[in-house]
Amino acid sequence: MRFAVVLFLCTCSWTKAQATDAIGLSFPVRCELGSTCFVQNYVDHHHGGESRDYQCGSRTYDGHDGTDIRLQDLAAQRAGVDVLAAASGRVVGARDGMADVSVRAIERAAIAGKECGNGVVLEHENGWHTQYCHMAKGSVRVKLGDQVVRGQTIGLIGLSGDTEFPHLHITVRQAASVVDPFAFGASLDSCKEGRPIWTDVSDAQLQYRTREVLNYGFSALAPTMELIESGDVKDQPPKGQSYALAAYVRVIGLRQGDGQILSITAPDGSVLSEHTAPPLANNKAQYFISSGRNRKTSAWPKGTYTATYRLMSNGVEHLRKSFDLRLD
Repeated sequence: MRFAVVLFLCTCSWTKAQATDAIGLSFPVRCELGSTCFVQNYVDHHHGGESRDYQCGSRTYDGHDGTDIRLQDLAAQRAGVDVLAAASGRVVGARDGMADVSVRAIERAAIAGKECGNGVVLEHENGWHTQYCHMAKGSVRVKLGDQVVRGQTIGLIGLSGDTEFPHLHITVRQAASVVDPFAFGASLDSCKEGRPIWTDVSDAQLQYRTREVLNYGFSALAPTMELIESGDVKDQPPKGQSYALAAYVRVIGLRQGDGQILSITAPDGSVLSEHTAPPLANNKAQYFISSGRNRKTSAWPKGTYTATYRLMSNGVEHLRKSFDLRLD
């Protein structure tokens, strides 16, 4: 995604930067990667109509020039999550005032030329720039010409511009060419090359995961994607007299052929419910599965209910998540 000309003007291309030109970047969101925020999409490393990320995976899309760092839901976004300057520099582009609304709810013509939404461009030493997109309306805290320091709050994650979920899109450039901060020095059409230039993120957090669990929990309502995305599903935990008891899991980065099973075990060890989703016909950026049943007795039996999620492909388990609900 690019700013309008009034915000940032460049001819963007891919570059294999030299190791001596490396810049060190602080992580640009005040969150814990892999826990309270997740990478939804990486930079596209493939030239042409196909796409692949820096690990030869599918966590990107054609022509994607940045890294998408998403929050778990809109409730987290409404609470306010800081966007931070990845390095010290000068503000050379800034925009605010665009509404926080999913692109699915508006005409794309309304954001033509402003796909980045509310955002900031910082200029750093040695020809480096960082660009921050989709910030919340009214949250941008810097203006043209300001000097900022590494780690300074420059805005809040929002839902402005060309986006369907709350996230920060950050593009890193050197000499107007895109650089993947997870794979500095990698060549175009390569994968499993380069190195990360994040300076304050642990190796465990940087570990590439083909698939990740984004949301999970129990609900007294039938889970829907809208309830999960809004965060409202967390406001309806099952209780002893609830009409229904259900579990849900939302996963990102699913692959064609992935099969999923979600089961709930009752306090006495019996299977309360189980749902098996058929193998996916194609890759999915995100997908949710739920399992549950309606109450058939005067109250749900007291004790611990355990939900277990499994994702398998070709007979191999790739992901498992278990979580509990205690009813007293």
